[in-house]
Amino acid sequence: QVQLVESGGGLVQAGGSLRLSCAPSRSTFRIQDMGWYRQAPGKQRDLVASISSSGSANYADSVKGRFTISRDNAKNTGYLQMDSLKAEDTAVYYCNAGLRSTIGFVNNYWGQGTQVTVSS
Repeated sequence: QVQLVESGGGLVQAGGSLRLSCAPSRSTFRIQDMGWYRQAPGKQRDLVASISSSGSANYADSVKGRFTISRDNAKNTGYLQMDSLKAEDTAVYYCNAGLRSTIGFVNNYWGQGTQVTVSS
């Protein structure tokens, strides 16, 4: 069994920065395409940013110019750098990724979620 493990959430003042990380619990499972989603209380889970296995990134309009998604293939880890944070960025952030096993199968996984709270 493999899980996606997230870290880096927390409480920050408006205008501050946080960096989220996401990695498989077993290094033999390699990240393929991945994305970061967020869900605020009472709202649906929305895509924030995604990055392909080749490094092509896309962003929601609400975070363009403030958030940066990246990946380190050597470390088998994905990141979400969040700058100029706003109160409306407050949510639980989830990592989602396709993980390729050693025998070539790719399955989709979700992380457990990490809370990001931005105080105004």
